[in-house]
Amino acid sequence: MGTATLKKGKEKILQSKHPWIFSGAIDKIDDVKQNGETVIIKSFDGAELALGAVSVHSQIAVRVWSFNSDEKIDKIFFENRIKTAIALREKIIDKNSTNVYRLINSENDLLPGLIVDVYNKYLVCQFLSAGAVFWKKEIVGILSELLKPKCIFERSDSESLVKEKLEKNVGVLLGEEPPELIEVKENNLKFFVNIKSGHKTGFYIDQRDNRKLLGEFVKDKSVLNCFCYTGGFSLYAKSAEASHLTNIDSSSEALTLITKNFELNNYSIDNVENIEGDVFKLLRKFRDENRKFDVIILDPPKFAESVSQVTKAARGYKDINLLAMKLLNRGGFLFTFSCSGHISQELFRKIVDDAAIDSGRIVKIIRQLTQSSDHPVLSSFPEGLYLKGFICETY
Repeated sequence: MGTATLKKGKEKILQSKHPWIFSGAIDKIDDVKQNGETVIIKSFDGAELALGAVSVHSQIAVRVWSFNSDEKIDKIFFENRIKTAIALREKIIDKNSTNVYRLINSENDLLPGLIVDVYNKYLVCQFLSAGAVFWKKEIVGILSELLKPKCIFERSDSESLVKEKLEKNVGVLLGEEPPELIEVKENNLKFFVNIKSGHKTGFYIDQRDNRKLLGEFVKDKSVLNCFCYTGGFSLYAKSAEASHLTNIDSSSEALTLITKNFELNNYSIDNVENIEGDVFKLLRKFRDENRKFDVIILDPPKFAESVSQVTKAARGYKDINLLAMKLLNRGGFLFTFSCSGHISQELFRKIVDDAAIDSGRIVKIIRQLTQSSDHPVLSSFPEGLYLKGFICETY
Protein backbone atom coordinates (compact mmCIF):
# COMPACT_ATOMS: atom_id res chain seq x y z
CA MET A 1 0.00 0.00 0.00
CA GLY A 2 1.24 3.48 -0.84
CA THR A 3 1.68 6.24 1.70
CA ALA A 4 0.89 9.94 1.95
CA THR A 5 3.13 11.62 4.49
CA LEU A 6 1.96 14.90 5.97
CA LYS A 7 4.17 17.90 6.55
CA LYS A 8 5.31 18.52 10.10
CA GLY A 9 2.42 19.71 12.28
CA LYS A 10 -0.26 18.97 9.68
CA GLU A 11 -1.53 15.90 11.52
CA LYS A 12 -3.83 18.34 13.33
CA ILE A 13 -5.93 18.36 10.16
CA LEU A 14 -7.06 14.82 10.87
CA GLN A 15 -7.98 15.60 14.46
CA SER A 16 -10.94 17.63 13.19
CA LYS A 17 -12.13 14.60 11.18
CA HIS A 18 -12.37 16.67 8.00
CA PRO A 19 -12.24 14.22 5.06
CA TRP A 20 -10.07 16.34 2.73
CA ILE A 21 -6.29 16.67 2.77
CA PHE A 22 -5.02 19.33 0.38
CA SER A 23 -1.78 18.96 -1.55
CA GLY A 24 -0.20 21.80 0.41
CA ALA A 25 -0.34 19.68 3.57
CA ILE A 26 1.42 16.73 1.94
CA ASP A 27 5.17 16.26 2.30
CA LYS A 28 5.41 13.31 -0.08
CA ILE A 29 3.42 10.49 -1.65
CA ASP A 30 5.20 7.17 -2.18
CA ASP A 31 4.54 3.86 -3.93
CA VAL A 32 1.30 4.84 -5.68
CA LYS A 33 0.68 2.84 -8.84
CA GLN A 34 -2.84 3.96 -9.77
CA ASN A 35 -4.86 7.12 -9.28
CA GLY A 36 -7.57 6.60 -6.66
CA GLU A 37 -5.95 3.71 -4.84
CA THR A 38 -5.91 3.57 -1.07
CA VAL A 39 -2.94 5.02 0.80
CA ILE A 40 -1.92 5.08 4.45
CA ILE A 41 -1.86 8.65 5.73
CA LYS A 42 1.12 9.16 8.01
CA SER A 43 2.35 11.97 10.22
CA PHE A 44 5.73 13.54 9.49
CA ASP A 45 7.34 11.28 12.12
CA GLY A 46 5.81 8.12 10.57
CA ALA A 47 2.73 7.45 12.75
CA GLU A 48 -0.14 5.85 10.81
CA LEU A 49 -3.20 8.08 11.14
CA ALA A 50 -5.85 7.21 8.57
CA LEU A 51 -6.65 5.66 5.19
CA GLY A 52 -7.70 7.54 2.09
CA ALA A 53 -7.96 7.64 -1.68
CA VAL A 54 -5.13 9.45 -3.43
CA SER A 55 -5.88 11.86 -6.28
CA VAL A 56 -2.69 12.67 -8.13
CA HIS A 57 -4.18 15.52 -10.20
CA SER A 58 -6.36 17.28 -7.64
CA GLN A 59 -5.70 20.02 -5.13
CA ILE A 60 -7.47 17.67 -2.74
CA ALA A 61 -4.63 15.17 -2.72
CA VAL A 62 -6.31 12.62 -0.43
CA ARG A 63 -9.93 12.01 0.52
CA VAL A 64 -10.20 10.07 3.76
CA TRP A 65 -12.05 6.76 3.75
CA SER A 66 -11.43 5.96 7.41
CA PHE A 67 -9.76 7.65 10.38
CA ASN A 68 -8.91 4.19 11.67
CA SER A 69 -5.62 3.18 10.03
CA ASP A 70 -6.23 -0.46 10.98
CA GLU A 71 -9.46 -0.70 8.98
CA LYS A 72 -9.42 -2.58 5.68
CA ILE A 73 -10.72 -0.74 2.63
CA ASP A 74 -12.42 -3.46 0.59
CA LYS A 75 -15.83 -4.55 -0.65
CA ILE A 76 -17.04 -5.24 2.89
CA PHE A 77 -16.03 -1.71 3.93
CA PHE A 78 -18.15 -0.18 1.14
CA GLU A 79 -21.03 -2.55 1.78
CA ASN A 80 -21.18 -1.47 5.42
CA ARG A 81 -21.03 2.24 4.55
CA ILE A 82 -23.77 1.85 1.94
CA LYS A 83 -25.96 -0.12 4.35
CA THR A 84 -25.58 2.68 6.91
CA ALA A 85 -26.69 5.25 4.33
CA ILE A 86 -29.68 3.11 3.37
CA ALA A 87 -30.66 2.72 7.04
CA LEU A 88 -30.79 6.50 7.49
CA ARG A 89 -33.11 6.91 4.50
CA GLU A 90 -35.36 4.17 5.85
CA LYS A 91 -35.85 6.37 8.91
CA ILE A 92 -36.47 9.70 7.18
CA ILE A 93 -38.19 8.88 3.87
CA ASP A 94 -41.88 7.96 3.79
CA LYS A 95 -41.77 5.52 0.90
CA ASN A 96 -45.56 5.38 0.72
CA SER A 97 -45.58 8.98 -0.52
CA THR A 98 -42.06 9.42 -1.95
CA ASN A 99 -39.87 7.27 -4.19
CA VAL A 100 -37.32 9.87 -5.29
CA TYR A 101 -34.57 10.74 -2.82
CA ARG A 102 -30.81 10.88 -2.25
CA LEU A 103 -29.43 7.58 -1.03
CA ILE A 104 -25.73 8.47 -0.68
CA ASN A 105 -24.52 12.03 -0.19
CA SER A 106 -20.76 11.69 -0.75
CA GLU A 107 -18.55 12.92 2.11
CA ASN A 108 -21.59 13.43 4.31
CA ASP A 109 -22.28 9.70 4.22
CA LEU A 110 -18.54 8.96 4.64
CA LEU A 111 -18.17 8.00 0.97
CA PRO A 112 -16.24 10.90 -0.61
CA GLY A 113 -17.03 11.59 -4.24
CA LEU A 114 -20.02 9.22 -4.48
CA ILE A 115 -23.57 10.39 -5.14
CA VAL A 116 -26.44 7.94 -5.50
CA ASP A 117 -30.03 9.05 -6.11
CA VAL A 118 -33.15 6.86 -6.20
CA TYR A 119 -35.72 7.47 -8.94
CA ASN A 120 -38.47 4.94 -8.32
CA LYS A 121 -36.87 1.64 -9.44
CA TYR A 122 -33.83 3.31 -11.01
CA LEU A 123 -30.56 4.42 -9.41
CA VAL A 124 -28.47 7.30 -10.73
CA CYS A 125 -24.82 7.45 -9.67
CA GLN A 126 -22.14 10.10 -9.88
CA PHE A 127 -18.50 9.08 -9.36
CA LEU A 128 -16.82 12.44 -8.77
CA SER A 129 -13.44 11.58 -7.24
CA ALA A 130 -10.54 9.32 -8.13
CA GLY A 131 -11.29 7.04 -5.16
CA ALA A 132 -14.96 6.63 -6.10
CA VAL A 133 -13.96 5.82 -9.68
CA PHE A 134 -11.36 3.30 -8.45
CA TRP A 135 -14.04 1.37 -6.53
CA LYS A 136 -16.85 1.85 -9.09
CA LYS A 137 -17.24 -1.81 -10.04
CA GLU A 138 -17.54 -2.93 -6.41
CA ILE A 139 -19.95 -0.09 -5.54
CA VAL A 140 -22.25 -0.88 -8.48
CA GLY A 141 -22.24 -4.56 -7.49
CA ILE A 142 -23.18 -3.75 -3.90
CA LEU A 143 -25.99 -1.40 -4.94
CA SER A 144 -27.35 -4.09 -7.24
CA GLU A 145 -27.21 -6.75 -4.54
CA LEU A 146 -28.84 -4.61 -1.85
CA LEU A 147 -31.49 -2.74 -3.84
CA LYS A 148 -32.08 -4.79 -7.01
CA PRO A 149 -32.93 -1.79 -9.22
CA LYS A 150 -34.14 -2.04 -12.80
CA CYS A 151 -31.13 0.00 -13.84
CA ILE A 152 -28.07 1.72 -12.43
CA PHE A 153 -27.38 4.74 -14.61
CA GLU A 154 -24.21 6.85 -14.45
CA ARG A 155 -24.31 10.63 -14.65
CA SER A 156 -20.67 11.44 -13.99
CA ASP A 157 -20.81 14.59 -16.11
CA SER A 158 -20.09 17.31 -13.54
CA GLU A 159 -17.59 20.03 -14.40
CA SER A 160 -15.78 19.16 -11.16
CA LEU A 161 -14.39 16.11 -12.97
CA VAL A 162 -12.32 18.43 -15.17
CA LYS A 163 -10.44 19.69 -12.10
CA GLU A 164 -9.81 16.10 -11.07
CA LYS A 165 -8.70 15.20 -14.63
CA LEU A 166 -11.23 12.38 -14.63
CA GLU A 167 -13.25 11.31 -17.65
CA LYS A 168 -16.92 12.20 -17.88
CA ASN A 169 -19.17 9.17 -18.27
CA VAL A 170 -22.91 8.91 -18.94
CA GLY A 171 -24.74 5.65 -19.55
CA VAL A 172 -26.07 2.37 -18.22
CA LEU A 173 -23.83 0.62 -15.72
CA LEU A 174 -26.17 -2.27 -15.01
CA GLY A 175 -29.63 -3.40 -16.10
CA GLU A 176 -31.99 -2.10 -18.75
CA GLU A 177 -31.85 1.15 -20.69
CA PRO A 178 -34.12 3.65 -18.89
CA PRO A 179 -36.97 5.35 -20.76
CA GLU A 180 -36.67 9.00 -21.74
CA LEU A 181 -39.00 9.96 -18.89
CA ILE A 182 -39.35 8.13 -15.58
CA GLU A 183 -42.41 8.69 -13.42
CA VAL A 184 -41.66 9.35 -9.74
CA LYS A 185 -43.66 10.61 -6.79
CA GLU A 186 -42.70 13.11 -4.13
CA ASN A 187 -45.09 13.73 -1.25
CA ASN A 188 -47.74 12.04 -3.42
CA LEU A 189 -47.24 14.46 -6.30
CA LYS A 190 -46.16 12.87 -9.58
CA PHE A 191 -43.30 14.06 -11.78
CA PHE A 192 -41.73 13.01 -15.04
CA VAL A 193 -37.92 13.01 -14.77
CA ASN A 194 -35.23 12.68 -17.42
CA ILE A 195 -32.32 10.96 -15.68
CA LYS A 196 -30.31 10.76 -18.90
CA SER A 197 -29.85 14.46 -19.53
CA GLY A 198 -31.84 16.43 -16.93
CA HIS A 199 -30.21 18.88 -14.53
CA LYS A 200 -28.01 17.29 -11.85
CA THR A 201 -29.21 13.67 -11.82
CA GLY A 202 -32.58 14.62 -13.31
CA PHE A 203 -34.43 16.48 -10.56
CA TYR A 204 -33.71 18.92 -7.74
CA ILE A 205 -34.25 16.37 -4.99
CA ASP A 206 -32.63 18.65 -2.41
CA GLN A 207 -35.63 21.04 -2.50
CA ARG A 208 -38.27 18.48 -1.48
CA ASP A 209 -38.81 19.84 2.05
CA ASN A 210 -38.87 23.45 0.82
CA ARG A 211 -41.36 22.66 -1.94
CA LYS A 212 -43.69 21.16 0.63
CA LEU A 213 -43.27 24.22 2.87
CA LEU A 214 -44.24 26.53 0.00
CA GLY A 215 -47.76 25.13 0.17
CA GLU A 216 -48.36 26.96 3.45
CA PHE A 217 -47.95 30.36 1.74
CA VAL A 218 -49.70 30.24 -1.64
CA LYS A 219 -53.43 29.55 -1.25
CA ASP A 220 -55.35 32.04 -3.43
CA LYS A 221 -52.06 33.83 -4.22
CA SER A 222 -50.32 34.80 -7.47
CA VAL A 223 -46.97 32.99 -7.70
CA LEU A 224 -43.89 33.71 -9.83
CA ASN A 225 -41.46 30.78 -10.10
CA CYS A 226 -38.13 31.90 -11.56
CA PHE A 227 -35.60 29.38 -12.91
CA CYS A 228 -38.55 26.99 -12.61
CA TYR A 229 -36.96 24.04 -14.49
CA THR A 230 -39.66 21.33 -14.75
CA GLY A 231 -41.97 23.02 -12.26
CA GLY A 232 -41.27 21.38 -8.92
CA PHE A 233 -42.28 24.40 -6.85
CA SER A 234 -45.07 25.19 -9.32
CA LEU A 235 -46.78 21.83 -8.93
CA TYR A 236 -46.74 22.20 -5.15
CA ALA A 237 -48.20 25.70 -5.50
CA LYS A 238 -50.97 24.36 -7.72
CA SER A 239 -51.72 21.57 -5.25
CA ALA A 240 -52.04 24.21 -2.52
CA GLU A 241 -54.56 26.20 -4.62
CA ALA A 242 -52.49 29.13 -5.82
CA SER A 243 -54.71 31.41 -7.91
CA HIS A 244 -52.20 32.09 -10.70
CA LEU A 245 -48.79 30.73 -11.66
CA THR A 246 -46.10 32.31 -13.81
CA ASN A 247 -43.12 30.09 -14.65
CA ILE A 248 -39.88 31.36 -16.18
CA ASP A 249 -37.07 29.22 -17.55
CA SER A 250 -34.57 29.52 -20.38
CA SER A 251 -35.32 25.96 -21.56
CA SER A 252 -38.35 25.28 -23.74
CA GLU A 253 -37.96 21.55 -23.00
CA ALA A 254 -38.26 22.19 -19.25
CA LEU A 255 -41.38 24.30 -19.77
CA THR A 256 -42.95 21.58 -21.93
CA LEU A 257 -42.33 19.11 -19.12
CA ILE A 258 -44.18 21.41 -16.70
CA THR A 259 -47.33 20.97 -18.77
CA LYS A 260 -46.81 17.19 -18.82
CA ASN A 261 -46.35 17.15 -15.05
CA PHE A 262 -49.57 19.11 -14.55
CA GLU A 263 -51.43 16.69 -16.80
CA LEU A 264 -49.88 13.73 -14.95
CA ASN A 265 -51.49 15.01 -11.74
CA ASN A 266 -54.78 15.90 -13.46
CA TYR A 267 -54.25 19.60 -12.78
CA SER A 268 -55.64 22.22 -15.09
CA ILE A 269 -53.16 24.55 -16.78
CA ASP A 270 -55.70 27.37 -16.68
CA ASN A 271 -54.14 30.39 -14.98
CA VAL A 272 -50.66 28.92 -15.62
CA GLU A 273 -48.30 31.05 -17.71
CA ASN A 274 -45.04 29.55 -18.98
CA ILE A 275 -42.46 32.02 -20.26
CA GLU A 276 -39.23 31.04 -22.00
CA GLY A 277 -36.54 33.64 -21.41
CA ASP A 278 -33.84 35.24 -19.31
CA VAL A 279 -34.96 35.76 -15.70
CA PHE A 280 -32.86 38.91 -15.23
CA LYS A 281 -34.40 40.58 -18.29
CA LEU A 282 -37.93 39.45 -17.54
CA LEU A 283 -37.82 40.68 -13.94
CA ARG A 284 -36.80 44.10 -15.24
CA LYS A 285 -39.63 43.96 -17.78
CA PHE A 286 -42.14 43.11 -15.04
CA ARG A 287 -40.76 45.96 -12.93
CA ASP A 288 -41.20 48.44 -15.80
CA GLU A 289 -44.74 47.16 -16.34
CA ASN A 290 -45.46 47.55 -12.60
CA ARG A 291 -46.51 43.92 -12.47
CA LYS A 292 -46.92 42.47 -8.96
CA PHE A 293 -46.98 39.02 -7.34
CA ASP A 294 -47.88 37.63 -3.92
CA VAL A 295 -45.16 34.98 -3.80
CA ILE A 296 -41.87 34.80 -5.74
CA ILE A 297 -39.46 31.85 -5.84
CA LEU A 298 -35.81 32.39 -6.79
CA ASP A 299 -34.03 29.07 -7.17
CA PRO A 300 -31.26 29.82 -9.67
CA PRO A 301 -28.53 27.47 -10.88
CA LYS A 302 -25.10 27.70 -9.33
CA PHE A 303 -23.71 31.20 -10.00
CA ALA A 304 -20.22 30.54 -8.57
CA GLU A 305 -18.31 27.48 -9.83
CA SER A 306 -15.08 28.66 -8.18
CA VAL A 307 -13.78 31.13 -5.60
CA SER A 308 -12.77 33.50 -8.40
CA GLN A 309 -16.44 33.83 -9.43
CA VAL A 310 -17.82 34.73 -6.00
CA THR A 311 -17.83 38.51 -6.50
CA LYS A 312 -19.63 38.28 -9.83
CA ALA A 313 -22.06 35.72 -8.41
CA ALA A 314 -22.84 37.97 -5.44
CA ARG A 315 -23.79 40.77 -7.83
CA GLY A 316 -26.10 38.39 -9.69
CA TYR A 317 -27.80 37.19 -6.51
CA LYS A 318 -28.28 40.75 -5.30
CA ASP A 319 -29.71 41.83 -8.65
CA ILE A 320 -32.45 39.20 -8.79
CA ASN A 321 -33.33 39.55 -5.11
CA LEU A 322 -33.59 43.32 -5.40
CA LEU A 323 -35.86 43.03 -8.44
CA ALA A 324 -38.01 40.36 -6.77
CA MET A 325 -38.51 42.45 -3.65
CA LYS A 326 -39.77 45.34 -5.79
CA LEU A 327 -42.21 43.03 -7.60
CA LEU A 328 -43.88 41.72 -4.44
CA ASN A 329 -47.19 43.02 -3.17
CA ARG A 330 -47.22 44.34 0.39
CA GLY A 331 -47.11 41.35 2.71
CA GLY A 332 -45.82 39.15 -0.09
CA PHE A 333 -43.31 36.35 0.40
CA LEU A 334 -39.96 35.70 -1.25
CA PHE A 335 -38.45 32.21 -1.25
CA THR A 336 -34.82 32.81 -2.22
CA PHE A 337 -32.00 30.29 -2.56
CA SER A 338 -28.33 29.85 -3.41
CA CYS A 339 -26.90 26.42 -4.24
CA SER A 340 -23.38 27.79 -4.81
CA GLY A 341 -21.04 26.06 -2.37
CA HIS A 342 -18.62 28.99 -2.58
CA ILE A 343 -21.33 31.40 -1.38
CA SER A 344 -21.41 30.98 2.40
CA GLN A 345 -24.60 31.25 4.41
CA GLU A 346 -23.27 34.47 5.98
CA LEU A 347 -22.51 35.99 2.57
CA PHE A 348 -25.88 35.03 1.16
CA ARG A 349 -27.59 36.61 4.16
CA LYS A 350 -25.60 39.81 3.57
CA ILE A 351 -26.59 39.80 -0.11
CA VAL A 352 -30.28 39.50 0.80
CA ASP A 353 -29.93 42.19 3.48
CA ASP A 354 -28.24 44.59 1.03
CA ALA A 355 -30.94 43.95 -1.57
CA ALA A 356 -33.58 44.71 1.04
CA ILE A 357 -31.95 48.06 1.87
CA ASP A 358 -31.69 49.05 -1.79
CA SER A 359 -35.27 47.98 -2.50
CA GLY A 360 -36.62 50.60 -0.11
CA ARG A 361 -38.96 47.95 1.30
CA ILE A 362 -39.30 46.59 4.82
CA VAL A 363 -38.11 42.99 4.61
CA LYS A 364 -38.37 40.41 7.39
CA ILE A 365 -36.57 37.07 7.25
CA ILE A 366 -39.03 34.66 8.81
CA ARG A 367 -37.26 31.36 8.18
CA GLN A 368 -33.88 29.96 7.13
CA LEU A 369 -33.93 27.04 4.70
CA THR A 370 -31.50 24.36 3.63
CA GLN A 371 -31.38 21.08 1.70
CA SER A 372 -33.81 18.26 2.43
CA SER A 373 -33.04 15.75 5.15
CA ASP A 374 -31.80 13.04 2.79
CA HIS A 375 -28.88 15.41 2.05
CA PRO A 376 -27.30 15.24 5.53
CA VAL A 377 -24.34 17.43 6.48
CA LEU A 378 -21.42 15.77 8.26
CA SER A 379 -20.57 17.85 11.34
CA SER A 380 -16.87 17.87 10.44
CA PHE A 381 -17.58 18.83 6.80
CA PRO A 382 -19.29 22.24 6.67
CA GLU A 383 -18.87 22.26 2.88
CA GLY A 384 -21.73 19.76 2.84
CA LEU A 385 -24.17 22.59 3.61
CA TYR A 386 -24.37 23.99 0.09
CA LEU A 387 -28.05 24.97 -0.22
CA LYS A 388 -28.94 28.18 1.58
CA GLY A 389 -32.34 29.82 1.58
CA PHE A 390 -34.61 32.33 3.26
CA ILE A 391 -38.31 33.04 3.38
CA CYS A 392 -38.77 36.81 3.47
CA GLU A 393 -41.90 38.82 4.06
CA THR A 394 -41.88 42.16 2.23
CA TYR A 395 -43.77 45.40 2.93
